[in-house]
Amino acid sequence: MFRVLNYLTIYLSFLHIVHATSRTSPPTGAKIVRAGTANSGEFSTPSAAVNSLPNDSSSQSIFIYPGTYTEQVSITRVGPLTIYGYTTDTSTYKNNQATIQFGLDAGQAGSDDASGTLRIHKDNFKMYNVNVKNTFGVGSQAIALSQYGDRVGIYGCGLYGYQDTLLAEQGAQVYLRGYIEGATDFIFGQRGQAYFGGNTIGVKGAGWVTASGRSSDDSTSYVFNANTIVTASGAFSNATSRQYFGRPWSNYAKYVGIHARSGEAHIPGRVIFKNTVVTAPFNTALWSEWSTSTPNTDHVFFADYNTSGGGVSGASRPSFATVLSASQAAAYTISSAVGSDYTSWVDTSYVV
Repeated sequence: MFRVLNYLTIYLSFLHIVHATSRTSPPTGAKIVRAGTANSGEFSTPSAAVNSLPNDSSSQSIFIYPGTYTEQVSITRVGPLTIYGYTTDTSTYKNNQATIQFGLDAGQAGSDDASGTLRIHKDNFKMYNVNVKNTFGVGSQAIALSQYGDRVGIYGCGLYGYQDTLLAEQGAQVYLRGYIEGATDFIFGQRGQAYFGGNTIGVKGAGWVTASGRSSDDSTSYVFNANTIVTASGAFSNATSRQYFGRPWSNYAKYVGIHARSGEAHIPGRVIFKNTVVTAPFNTALWSEWSTSTPNTDHVFFADYNTSGGGVSGASRPSFATVLSASQAAAYTISSAVGSDYTSWVDTSYVV
């Protein structure tokens, strides 16, 4: 048995080595961002590189060398854009060396979106191995990534904040093999069609991983598959037994009908966690009302399947939450979340 396990360990390590590749130099034709550069044709900040791009339908790319770039970046160009960060292992966020950060809250900025460190207001966007942080901290909504595009892929990236880290607001979008950190409603939105696969989700304090803002019977859903939820480094002690999968920001969190993108039939679904390993110490209810005075649970569909780990020991879900059977869970996939045409725009080497 030991010999079999040893061979399996070696084989799995080999698979990781095959998949893990470095990206330490820019692809041909990419705009180059290098901190403090004086080199002709290079840019010292990501925003300068973005602003240099033609606002046309051409495909463009940007490569960011190691460094911490303190600024807000807004992307609105029409044509496809890919941003690459310097890394020695593209298969994970753990070796990322390019960070974009800013510390602004929604109160100062005027809206959630306006507080975003990186604001994506375009379709056909990909980003690999870049860390994005909102360093504002505790006390207000403060977005790291504000996502308003369609066909958007975020791969091996780290997203860091506290309240409202990721605004997955609208359009088809995937978040694969990355890291998302926060405490209060830190993955939220109103019209997003999103799939989260193979990520590490870091709990920083008491609160909710997701906040569904869906207000009508539309096609939006968040599907989480094969993610791990952990206690983040430096987390507040109040996180213990006071963190949940999610709560309903508004009173609609289910859908019965036809998928807006692909024509597929949907079973009711809004926030679904499948095959999740939870080591962070969750509240045993796992799911929460919005508040005692405004529960917002009349139309919700909050569901999980094959949830495991010490953080969910003794779970006792509320009546508005659903434990899916294997056959029910099988209906919730990347295809059901973002459309059956996902292979035309998603980097499938990252899909789990």
